[in-house]
Amino acid sequence: MINFQDKESFIWSIAEILRGIYKPKDYGKVILPLAVLRRFDCVLEDTKDEVLSKYEALKNISEDAREPILKNVAKQNFYNTSKYNFKNLLNDADHMADNLRDYINGFSATARDIMGYFEFDKQIDKMENNDLLYITIKRFGELDLHPDKVSNVEMGYIFEDLIRRFSEHAEAGDHYTPREVIRLMVALLFMHNADILTKHGLTQTLYDCAAGTGGMGSVAQEYLQELNPHVNLEFFAQEINGESYAICKADILIKGADAHHIRLGNTLSNDQFKNNKFNYLISNPPYGVDWKSYQKPILKEHKEQGYNGRFGPGTPRSSDGQLLFLLHLISKMKPVTTENPQGSRLAIIMNGSPLFTGDAGSGESEIRRYVLENDLVEGIVALPNDLFYNTGISTYVWILTNNKSANRKGKIQLVNAVHFSKKMKKSIGKKQNEITQQQIEKIVHMYSEFREGEYVKIFDNEDFGYYKITIERPLRLNFQINDERIEKVVKDKVFQSLATSKKKGENDLAEIEAGKIAQTRIIEILLNMKSKTIYKNREEFIKILKAAFKKADISISTPILKAILTGLSEKDETADICRGKKDEVEADSDLRDTEYVPLKENIHEYFKREVAPHVPDAWIDESKTRIGYELPFTRQFYKYTKLRSSEEILAEIKELEVSINEQLKKVMGS
Repeated sequence: MINFQDKESFIWSIAEILRGIYKPKDYGKVILPLAVLRRFDCVLEDTKDEVLSKYEALKNISEDAREPILKNVAKQNFYNTSKYNFKNLLNDADHMADNLRDYINGFSATARDIMGYFEFDKQIDKMENNDLLYITIKRFGELDLHPDKVSNVEMGYIFEDLIRRFSEHAEAGDHYTPREVIRLMVALLFMHNADILTKHGLTQTLYDCAAGTGGMGSVAQEYLQELNPHVNLEFFAQEINGESYAICKADILIKGADAHHIRLGNTLSNDQFKNNKFNYLISNPPYGVDWKSYQKPILKEHKEQGYNGRFGPGTPRSSDGQLLFLLHLISKMKPVTTENPQGSRLAIIMNGSPLFTGDAGSGESEIRRYVLENDLVEGIVALPNDLFYNTGISTYVWILTNNKSANRKGKIQLVNAVHFSKKMKKSIGKKQNEITQQQIEKIVHMYSEFREGEYVKIFDNEDFGYYKITIERPLRLNFQINDERIEKVVKDKVFQSLATSKKKGENDLAEIEAGKIAQTRIIEILLNMKSKTIYKNREEFIKILKAAFKKADISISTPILKAILTGLSEKDETADICRGKKDEVEADSDLRDTEYVPLKENIHEYFKREVAPHVPDAWIDESKTRIGYELPFTRQFYKYTKLRSSEEILAEIKELEVSINEQLKKVMGS
């Protein structure tokens, strides 16, 4: 086995031992914790005897007191005080289950905590009962995962690939980010910061709110070490999935970093870093995941804390929480201060929905409005399709910063990198394409150059804003009393409600009877008023109706009068305008329309030019005007393809007909 791909294949072959007793989708319950355990075993191998010797001398003092001493002896942030390891576990096959538990319990607190999240104890019993435990431990013991053989970066690849393989049938929202995509994000994230790329002894922080196995943090640290070995990038992360969290924390622990920076929980409803701000933020949150089941704390924070909390600008529809992750990350950005003049930079992958979903005034639009009006979005890069293992949908990298360079202030850069990929020789799940290192460098160059071209467009923030204006037209009705329209009155729900009651017993029956009598009298009056006369002024007709009811000594409530008027009316463009209180023109809801006006344009000039010439009696209802934002990325790079002429298409059809006839003749033998 000469490289880590061989290690992956070897581990995967061990999974075949479990066939029959375990379903393929459950292999990970055994393989993942054992891969972590074997990695721990190999990392501690060189100092194991020294740790055991020191432990014997210190075993009578508290764990808290001896922990730093044993860590120092182990030369790691963790240790194991059990006499067992993967080799000598095999010496006592009859008691392997108990001995394996003893070995796991011998780890220091953080490592035990990591193993606890795998819930591996259940699997020990299951394997023992099915005669699988010995052979599985034996095979893992043959796997050399010593740091001299497999680096931390390579181990990260192995862990992530194993999780991907065990999750190939996961929904699109549960995806793992290919390393080349992370490298692109990291390059875009760090490209404007000379300090982190050149200074000695500098410590910066990186945060991922949906960390998975920590791949983004690993790649970022690897990238910076290549450019500046003297910089320290501390990685902070939160992850909701127990197994992914455990692997991420194990990886950090093995690297010698602070594993307490890795937290478990739902980022949106249970923020584990409430008081933290970070220099850099990077994430690939789930796409299109419903957040209704944990919406209460989010909506409460939005309502009670407003802009002092994370979700002040608004909340998106409950079927997709991507923009909630964006707002969460923005809330973690370090402000620009004397101590932190560079502010923060943020890279996040989202699908196309956050670009345009939601009309003006919606939660999505208000979030876009917030990030654009506060000049936070530096650029958006459209990625090629079919990059991810579990989804082939379009994805975009958003780059945000609270400290834009002077030439970028008030601007947004769009980079169309959808064609910057190479077909893979063999697909992995739905991943058919990959971005080469050369293509990454080309994309980063186009982005950093900040110049318009075939694949790059630059816009003002306001170019993506618009006014949604409501155009009203007056209500015009005619009125006539005839059999057809009286029938409409009879069927009206409000009119029918006259003969109903919410009372009980005799009072109920009395009220219903009184209502029926009132209905009968109203209809009789209307039948007596039948005529061919058409009234085109509502106020005039109301006076006639009221006079007739008054003469018959019938009192009509406002709702019943409205029901009668509705039944006896029809829309009529030649009728007089209906007016309400204070002689205000009443709008016809059926004629209501909306117009979308670019933010840079005056809405009244637009109305005068585009609307008034066609409908002179229309007006803008200013109270309904809303400001919206959307980022129609694809539209900006659309290239018109001229349609073929009908003559060309007809000629092609005729050629095909000739070819088909010739083929038929051959088949028929004529």
